[in-house]
Amino acid sequence: MSDILAARAQMAVSLGFHIIFAVLGIGMPLLMAIAEGLWLRTREPGYVDLARRWARGTALLFAVGAVSGTVLSFELGLLWPRFMELAGGVIGMPFSLEGFAFFTEAIFLGIYLYGWDRISPGAHWLAGLLVAASGMASGVFVVTANAWMNAPTGFRIADGRVADVDPIAAMLNPASLNQVVHMTLAAYVATGFGVAAVHAFFLLRDRSNAFHRRAFAIALAVATVAILLEIVSGDATAKMVARHQPAKFAAMEGHYRTEPGAALLIGGLPDDAAMRTPWALRVPRLLSFLAHGELGATVTGLADIPRDEWPPTAIVHLAFDVMVGLGVALLALTAWAGWLAWRRRGLPDDPRFLRACVAAGPLGFLAVEAGWTVTEVGRQPWIIWKIMRTSEAVTSMPGLAVPLVLFTGVFLVLAAVVLFLLRRQFLETDPARGAAAAPGDR
Repeated sequence: MSDILAARAQMAVSLGFHIIFAVLGIGMPLLMAIAEGLWLRTREPGYVDLARRWARGTALLFAVGAVSGTVLSFELGLLWPRFMELAGGVIGMPFSLEGFAFFTEAIFLGIYLYGWDRISPGAHWLAGLLVAASGMASGVFVVTANAWMNAPTGFRIADGRVADVDPIAAMLNPASLNQVVHMTLAAYVATGFGVAAVHAFFLLRDRSNAFHRRAFAIALAVATVAILLEIVSGDATAKMVARHQPAKFAAMEGHYRTEPGAALLIGGLPDDAAMRTPWALRVPRLLSFLAHGELGATVTGLADIPRDEWPPTAIVHLAFDVMVGLGVALLALTAWAGWLAWRRRGLPDDPRFLRACVAAGPLGFLAVEAGWTVTEVGRQPWIIWKIMRTSEAVTSMPGLAVPLVLFTGVFLVLAAVVLFLLRRQFLETDPARGAAAAPGDR
């Protein structure tokens, strides 16, 4: 295995593992805060039980996310030293702000966990809101740094070195707003459907269980709002990519020939040698509309881009189709939920719908993984778009296959431990209340 391939594989494994906990770190505190807010409003004890249980899960996920995030920070310097040498002065501010947000989240999560019955209910809920806000802010700052890699601004290159750095302009690059909104909503979608799946599983055993009914309702409501907004955000993000990264957009769509009124290709397997995408479903003129808002607009194809600047077309196209397909599936599930809720004037708890929710639990996380594959692989061969190639940024340190195997093993062990602890937590029940009971709760 070449050094550059090993470095990219190690970074991909680390990012793929960490992104799950980053997503949950954004979404779970919101669910937790909503549950406590409903308790403050209704004084129903089931809501405070739910907030306590979700808080314990949030703490566990936060701890593992901190470990995997620390690994990533070391890997940036060890695997990509030339990238950090060039870009460190430009994207240092968002990474510093992310650290501030991380510590803010840790402080208020500690207050939240140990502040039950020690501070006023209003102050305790405020601490939970600050956990949710700082968790979201942490993700926002990291995504702005990644967006800068896709649309670098706020500096100039003089004699091969970065000069005249404007960190605010770098953070507010043309890709920043779209990526931040899209990723934040994706976190709420994945967490909402994932948590709804867990409680739908228990409702299939006992549809009258008040604890799981409340939890399912909150998670499904968050997921529903988020997926509707995510569709709008996805359209805006695709238009931004078409403007600023035409090679990535063409690879996403398996589009080879520059033409007006371009057709949207659904499915298919791109063939770079023949420059076509066989077995794809064609929707005439729709790609032009999705890219530029006009049915007759011209869409740049890969044929008009230098061959050495093409991303791996098949990987990017398939990942994009997976992301969109999973999003459409979750949107359909949301429509089903809305129809059942309207028809029954209550929680959509039809057993068939609950089974569908259980099956859909992982889909949001798979969509996030596919989306990040599109973002990162679609930028290749550039690590900083049109500024630095990935091959120029990688370390010259040999033997990278060894840490790849080592860190992959560590991540697998951590994943097994987390699954074991979460499973044990959810399976603990209090028969007297018919609800999940948090050990040590008063």
